[in-house]
Amino acid sequence: MSRGDRLRVLTWNLFHGRAVPPAGRDLQRAFAAALAGWDWDVALLQEVPPWWPPALALACDAQQRTALTSRNALLPVRRALARRAPDLIKSNGGGANAILVRTAYSTIAEHRSLVLRRRPERRVCHAVALAAGLWCANLHAQVHSAERARADIERAAAATLGWADGGPVLLGGDLNVREPSAAGFARLGGDRVDHILGHGLRAVGAPELPDRGGLSDHAPVIVGVLAPEVAPSG
Repeated sequence: MSRGDRLRVLTWNLFHGRAVPPAGRDLQRAFAAALAGWDWDVALLQEVPPWWPPALALACDAQQRTALTSRNALLPVRRALARRAPDLIKSNGGGANAILVRTAYSTIAEHRSLVLRRRPERRVCHAVALAAGLWCANLHAQVHSAERARADIERAAAATLGWADGGPVLLGGDLNVREPSAAGFARLGGDRVDHILGHGLRAVGAPELPDRGGLSDHAPVIVGVLAPEVAPSG
């Protein structure tokens, strides 16, 4: 059934591929299975082990784009340690943000990124333009400082509006503030510090928090979005 101009957007911080309580093993397949089983069109993922996005996209019949964040020097060594003992190496296994777009909804026409800061940690906003005309941006804002987090959100929002030439934009992720805002954007839905903002869009229904079965320390959030200006392909 065609959804017309609706889409479902998921944001989820993957906690560097770990669970609560610790599982003591590599959980790539478990995260992939969870993502594949939920109903979404676009997924904005943070704290993703940098080698995971291709496998996650394959499991979900999706395209993916990735932006490296922090702690990625000597990545092959970090990867080897993280796969063997993820709960020991924790965030030092390396970090990335990833955007997944299910091919049944649309295709990725363009990908752009902007480094927002290098200290105290590297933070990146990256975004994809869908063939349908909508830009979707992903952000993990700076932690432990509401001031820095809000600055990251504002810069990411302004950059994505520029890439979209003022057209409809989604900006979501782990924004590290409970009430995020950005000029020209409305809050469409969220939970705790995980939110979806929109420009030229409105929410449809209440946010959903699918059962993650102990994966990650963040709940996944799915927000239904209506974009009158955009009609998905297919």
